[in-house]
Amino acid sequence: MKRKLTMIQAITEAMDQKLADDSRIMLLGEDIGVNGGVFRATEDLIHKYGPDRIVDTPLAEAGIIGAAIGLAMNGKIPVVEIQFLAFIYPGFEQIVSHAARMRYRTRGQYHVPMVIRTPYGAGIRGPELHSESVETFFAHVPGLKVVAPSTPYDAKGLLIAAMEDPDPVIFLEPTKLYRAFKQEVPEEIYRVPIGKAKVVQEGSDVSIFAWGAMLRVAEDAAKQIERENGLSCEVIDLRTLYPLDRDTIIASVKKTGRAVVVHEAHKTAGLGAEIISIINDEALIYMKAPVKRITGFDVPVPQFSIEDDYLPTAERVKDGIMETATF
Repeated sequence: MKRKLTMIQAITEAMDQKLADDSRIMLLGEDIGVNGGVFRATEDLIHKYGPDRIVDTPLAEAGIIGAAIGLAMNGKIPVVEIQFLAFIYPGFEQIVSHAARMRYRTRGQYHVPMVIRTPYGAGIRGPELHSESVETFFAHVPGLKVVAPSTPYDAKGLLIAAMEDPDPVIFLEPTKLYRAFKQEVPEEIYRVPIGKAKVVQEGSDVSIFAWGAMLRVAEDAAKQIERENGLSCEVIDLRTLYPLDRDTIIASVKKTGRAVVVHEAHKTAGLGAEIISIINDEALIYMKAPVKRITGFDVPVPQFSIEDDYLPTAERVKDGIMETATF
């Protein structure tokens, strides 16, 4: 059975169903109990599962993540909520020094099966440190998996897969999409595989790679460019940012010979640079034009009045497509 859910509803349902399915799973985070979290992702779960499994924590990200690592090493599967991605910085050391390394450090004697959920991205008129898109920090760290869904269906399936993964997963939730639209989502438990991209739209002239909130921007641009210029765009949702689905990336650019990468993170050292490297390493002879990046700018995410000027738009993506298509 399928129902239409928003992304936040799909995420809540994934946690609810896995809490019922697996007694090892517990949630930790600031205000996630009675208040249901800042975006109400855990609303009413404390009434179903109690305060021992839905744990309201102090405002101390290093402590929350450190406690979750200890719980994960001792038989639990903690799912941590960090209210906004940029609030994770106090706990960054725990993630990269301990969560990501523990299996390597102990030569496989200990695993750290934990999920760190956090909203990210601009476009919601949030104040400073509420709109960051710094996924590259985590994609650079061996031992972590980094996931960024773009739809309610994928959000539920990927979160369930993350909760069943034996290693730590950074689960990035695009804040702008939490309640932006609804999609049919199966009622039962299902999984979307981590590490596998999705070809959202087949095309022959140019490949567009995006994730999170930028997928809808890429889709809008692809539809407009096809209608106005007759170009056929292949749109690919990466879904997992580490490990990247290299096979799908390479197969697409071998077919089209042109590529555009869209992300709202800062351009310098953004994930687009890694995607270009993969293309150059494995498919350069197939390319008819240089890869074009449409990204945020190398400045802090600006506030309110000019926030929209920071974000990639369909118009900017269209310009990038035309540049590479007419090279």
